[in-house]
Amino acid sequence: MDKIITGAMLRKMVISGANYLEENKEYVNSLNVFPVPDGDTGTNMSLTMKSSVKELNMCANNDMETVCDAISKGALKGARGNSGVILSQIFKGFVSYFTEMKEIKTIDFANALIEGANVAYKAVTKPKEGTILTVIRAMADSSIKIAKKESEFEPFLKQVIDIGEEALAMTPELLPVLKKAGVVDAGGRGLLIIFNGFLKIVSGDESVLKLQSDSDKVGGEIRMTDSELVDYNSLADIEFAYCTEFFIININKKTTVADIDKLRETLMTLGDSVICIGDLNLIKVHVHTNQPGVALSHALKLGELNGVKIENMLEQFRALKVKSEPETLKKIGIVSVCAGEGLATLFKDLNVDYVIEGGQTMNPSAEDIAAACDKVYAENVFVLPNNKNIILAAELANDLSKRNIFVLPTTSIPQGISAAIAINPEQSIDENKFNVEETIKNVISGSVTYAVKSTSIDGFKLKEGDIMGLGEKKIVAKGNNINDVAEDTIEKLMTDEVSTISLFYGKDVNPVDAGALIDRLKDKYPDLEIDCHDGTQPLYYYLISLE
Repeated sequence: MDKIITGAMLRKMVISGANYLEENKEYVNSLNVFPVPDGDTGTNMSLTMKSSVKELNMCANNDMETVCDAISKGALKGARGNSGVILSQIFKGFVSYFTEMKEIKTIDFANALIEGANVAYKAVTKPKEGTILTVIRAMADSSIKIAKKESEFEPFLKQVIDIGEEALAMTPELLPVLKKAGVVDAGGRGLLIIFNGFLKIVSGDESVLKLQSDSDKVGGEIRMTDSELVDYNSLADIEFAYCTEFFIININKKTTVADIDKLRETLMTLGDSVICIGDLNLIKVHVHTNQPGVALSHALKLGELNGVKIENMLEQFRALKVKSEPETLKKIGIVSVCAGEGLATLFKDLNVDYVIEGGQTMNPSAEDIAAACDKVYAENVFVLPNNKNIILAAELANDLSKRNIFVLPTTSIPQGISAAIAINPEQSIDENKFNVEETIKNVISGSVTYAVKSTSIDGFKLKEGDIMGLGEKKIVAKGNNINDVAEDTIEKLMTDEVSTISLFYGKDVNPVDAGALIDRLKDKYPDLEIDCHDGTQPLYYYLISLE
């Protein structure tokens, strides 16, 4: 059995952990406490891990420092949702311990777990026990003692995972909301699935390395992913001019997996941004190079070429210079996150410079947020996350962006809209931050959606498909009629200080029905100002704002 882990094995372990999580992400999603249709802990953690794998696939060698840098950088770029951000910080601390090593022993692994737990705890302003943090801390705290007895990785990891399982089983005792829902923490479960992927590799089981996720395959072919998208705002100093991509099909009978690895290494000598992945049925290649012909000739040794595309990035950059940044950047810009064309239009009408598609249904990554901020021609950029699960990723974006990013803690679309109205480009950063924080204190947010599973929570016994009304922290109403539940939700959230009711109806709500609800509310609250907007948001029938 293995007593050391090399850079090559660490690469395999991370890929195995990522694939195993991808295979089980829906199970992790099902553990989310609230039965809302956007429970996505498993998805967020899986996408974070896949970003590390994407960086690993571009590594030219298995040098420990190179592998660790790819793992950490990829997790940072792909971090999304609170669970994904915390996971990225666990890996940041974890691999930082290995960078100057050539091989890892169990005691090194144990110390790395401690560093991973420390970094993750520091990343969260108010660490909450009963979460993924509790699980990684328990594993880390016990790992040193285990490592002193076990020098072989298979028994060592098994015992560390067992400690993690014990900690996970205790999470409902630490978080009452988990106990009420009858589940353990989803993030903790996701972490243990990743570690079980690690265990497979040290146990000699590499079957999970061959898994191809749905996001990489469409109709039997490998689909080009985000890593091939070129940011032409950053092409001022292009070293390799030709973006070259193609598929290798009808692989020669004599071609081996080792030949694919050799091609990847060759491409690394010809340029950068190398992707060379696949198997003996289909290989996908992407490289930025000054010698596209040479790249193609090497690929022809493995099989036939298909879908060849060569783009001159220098010429593309020259064309884009016509639309380049103004000589003087404005002082303040705004980036907002939302889902729905109607909401996006509303934010743009409120002088938001760039809207990131996402929110309840898909949390953007730190890299997504940084890229959006870079597209805003402003020295300082305010980010409106509009979802509590996006705030941490937005804060990480500062490490990836060329702009000065200031995250305003908006946790809902209504708060985001009020914040956008409150931002004054003529005022200082500190004045705007203060004004926004004071403004959103006066916003009461609610929403109406449907239950995705049967459960008992917040005093309600829910069946799958029930219409639910949500306040900012709990379920406040349920029923079978969307408008009835919306009215009931507003009544439960109403206070004497409220003077305005704003509704944003989703893509599954008929405008006539929305109008009927407004009429009912005007009759019920004749002294309040009531307005309605087409938000076109998915999954949520209504978003509600009371101010």
